[in-house]
Amino acid sequence: MVRVRGGDTLPVPGARVVMHRVGRAEQGPVDSALADAHGRFRFRFTADTSAIYLFSSRHDGIAYFASPVHTNPERPDTAIDLVVSDTSSHGRVTMAARHIVVSAPDEHGARAVVEVIVLHNGGTTALVARDSTEPVWAVPIPPAATGLAAGEGDFAPESIVRTGDRAALYAPVAPGDKQVVLQYAIPEDLGSVPYRFAEPVPLVNVMLEEKAARVDGGLTAQPDSQTIQGRGFARWEGAVAAGTVITLRLPHRARLGRWALAALVAALAAGLLLGLRPVFSRSPARVAETPASLIDAIARLDARHAARAPDDPGADDAGYLAERAALKARLAAALARSGDVP
Repeated sequence: MVRVRGGDTLPVPGARVVMHRVGRAEQGPVDSALADAHGRFRFRFTADTSAIYLFSSRHDGIAYFASPVHTNPERPDTAIDLVVSDTSSHGRVTMAARHIVVSAPDEHGARAVVEVIVLHNGGTTALVARDSTEPVWAVPIPPAATGLAAGEGDFAPESIVRTGDRAALYAPVAPGDKQVVLQYAIPEDLGSVPYRFAEPVPLVNVMLEEKAARVDGGLTAQPDSQTIQGRGFARWEGAVAAGTVITLRLPHRARLGRWALAALVAALAAGLLLGLRPVFSRSPARVAETPASLIDAIARLDARHAARAPDDPGADDAGYLAERAALKARLAAALARSGDVP
C-alpha cells in the first residue's frame, strides 16, 4: 500500500506528497500529488538507478520522509508508508542510549569529546514544547565543557543550544528513535569529570583514549577495545538509574586556556566523528555535507557490506542497518535544509 498515514495508522486524505530525486548531477523535487480519501498516492516515472527517490509530506509544520524508493525496474516499490504525526506538548522523550567518546589531550592539552545520544519518542505524536522558551528535551553536560556544538545528527545544529550546564533541544521530536550528536572540549587539568543522569538510561557507553583514564559510577570495564582511525579506546558500558553520577578519572597535566579550548574543539571533535561507526557521523562539518555526498556514502556502505563473507565477524547486520538508517536520516535533513521540502 502506497499511502500517507498518521501515527495511529489512520489514512491522511488530501496530504500533499512531493517526490524528490537525489543524484550526482541534479537534485530536488520532481513531482507532487495529493493523497486520496484513503491516504493513497501514485507517481509514474522511469527510475534512474544512479539516483535516490524520496517521498515527503508536511504535517502540522513538520516535514516527514519515507524510506528511499527501490529503483530496480523488475521489482517496483509499491509498499511505501509515509508516516506523519500530529503534534502534542504532552508526552516525554527518553534516552535509549548515550555514547561518550573522549580523546587524549592533543599537544595543546585539549580533550575533544563527542557524544551520540539516541532519543526515543514512544508515543504516536511528535512532541513539541509548550512554548518557545522551553526546550523539548535537555541533558546535563559537564560544567567545565567548552565550545558546545551540534554534530551530524537528526536535528539542525541551530536547534541545539547550551543553557547553563545543559544541552537543550528546541525542535519537534517525531515518534521513534532520533540521534543527537554533541561535541565539545574539557580542560585537560581536570582530574575528574562528572556526568549526571536525571533519568534512567538502558545503555551508557564511555570510550576513553588515555590508558590511565578510568570510569567510576557503576559502568563495567569491557575486555575489548575500539579502534578509531588507528587510535585505541578502552570501553566502559552498562545501564544507569536516575540520579546516577558517572565520573571520568583522568590523568592530570597543565591547563590550557579556555579560549584556546574553544578554538580547538571543532577540529578535534571532527577527527573523532570521521572514524566512529556505526552510530557516529563520518562528516567533519555539516556545511560540507550535501545530498550527493550522502548518496555516495550510502553506496559505499552498501558495497562494503555486500563484499563481506557471511561468516565474517565484521559483517554486523545490525550495525550496517543502523548506520544506513542514520545516513538516510541525514539525507532527509540535508534535503530539508536545502529548501526542497514542501
